[in-house]
Amino acid sequence: MEMTALVQKYDRLRTDAFAWRDSLAFTKRLALALGFATLTGLMAQIRFPLPFTPVPVTGQTLAVLLAGVFMGRHWGGISMALYAIIGAAGVPWFAGFSGGTAILAGPTGGYIFGFILTALFLGHVTDRYIQSRNFWPMALLMSFATLFLIFLPGLLQLAVWAKYVQGDAVSFSAIMMMGFVPFVPGAIVKIALAAGITKTVTPKK
Repeated sequence: MEMTALVQKYDRLRTDAFAWRDSLAFTKRLALALGFATLTGLMAQIRFPLPFTPVPVTGQTLAVLLAGVFMGRHWGGISMALYAIIGAAGVPWFAGFSGGTAILAGPTGGYIFGFILTALFLGHVTDRYIQSRNFWPMALLMSFATLFLIFLPGLLQLAVWAKYVQGDAVSFSAIMMMGFVPFVPGAIVKIALAAGITKTVTPKK
């Protein structure tokens, strides 16, 4: 009986927390979005440069995935848009404590634009479909978002940058090695962590 009561209490806490989120005034919701943008900036400093690519391994994708889940429809995307805009304005919270519009126009800019799309997508799905809040549905959704909404625009901009800025004719396989293949193991770990957190903290009603 005690265990049942604890589970019921925890269910109420999850539901109340998300109800509180939805009841926030605009300014408080904006402050919360700024908090997730800041978290993304902090996670971007968990950075491991690779010698054969200008794209480093970072921890920020985990924050992006969670921003969509926790901030919900529209606001997940707004939080990542704030991350991009404030970073472009010069705040050094892109990877390697960098900032400025040159980062968005550079080899990693496509991934940052993809963060906005990913958070918008996951926020919409998480708020609208209760069944998505379990581990495997969310892991599949996050895998889709990571592959098509982060990696795809990231690879496209990386290829454009390599051709027109660096002046290199880079093959498809080379671009995949520069911007995709080395990052897959880390992406799997971050997706698993984010899906597990989603299952644990989101209400199921």
